[in-house]
Amino acid sequence: MFRFWLFTLGLVIVGMTNLAQAQGAQVAFGNAPQDKSLPVEVTAENLNVNQDDGTAVFTGDVIVGQGEMRLSAPRVLVVYLEDQSGIERLEATGGVTLVSGDDAAEAARADYHLGSGMIEMYGDVLLVQGVNALTGDKMFVDTTAGTARVIGRVKTILQPEN
Repeated sequence: MFRFWLFTLGLVIVGMTNLAQAQGAQVAFGNAPQDKSLPVEVTAENLNVNQDDGTAVFTGDVIVGQGEMRLSAPRVLVVYLEDQSGIERLEATGGVTLVSGDDAAEAARADYHLGSGMIEMYGDVLLVQGVNALTGDKMFVDTTAGTARVIGRVKTILQPEN
């Protein structure tokens, strides 16, 4: 009897995990998958480098470009790998816009992990794809796969074709 209850509890836990993963909305993002090996170009009004902690801060109309993708924000913190051989991640704050192909997204903050090609956007996320819009608390963009997943109080307005 104990094994039956243990088995049942296991099924409930697995079911809850699958339900949690099923929440949110997954959509295509950008015209094509992004090549994360492409160089990253950053333009800004100012740059401050801190050799002690291995960071650099770009401020003032910051635009980050990689291939077809563009990210803009008032401030972008660049965190280098521990051995300073490359970039670990970019942390964009102050209102972020991400554009890839015809798709655009806005959020309060975005963290771009260059090694994995993942972009995490937080805070009042708005994704616009043509005439369709999708909002949520967070959005995870897989630039390698060309997909995005919006989670947390997801809302959309779908426009019917005329």
